[in-house]
Amino acid sequence: MSLKKKYLKSKPVCKVSFEFVPETLETTQSVEILGDFTNWEPVSMRKVKSAFTRTLDLESGKDYQFRYRINGELWQNDEAADEYVPNGISGDNSVVTV
Repeated sequence: MSLKKKYLKSKPVCKVSFEFVPETLETTQSVEILGDFTNWEPVSMRKVKSAFTRTLDLESGKDYQFRYRINGELWQNDEAADEYVPNGISGDNSVVTV
């Protein structure tokens, strides 16, 4: 898993690329990213070779919580997250700071 950040000079936006590499590609049919930047609605990630990726434009100067959902049921954090915060339900949420 990885997070790549590219800040735009023309506006206060950061293009954040989320990459999820499943342990077993054969059993991973879908990966979605959910976070406060999507109002916790699922956004599908695209399968590219051995990973699932998605690039989103996020407003700079903020912290965003998110998690990955695998095959519509298994929740996982990003080990490359900037930090983790308790989510009050079942563990922690990943945080990306831009």
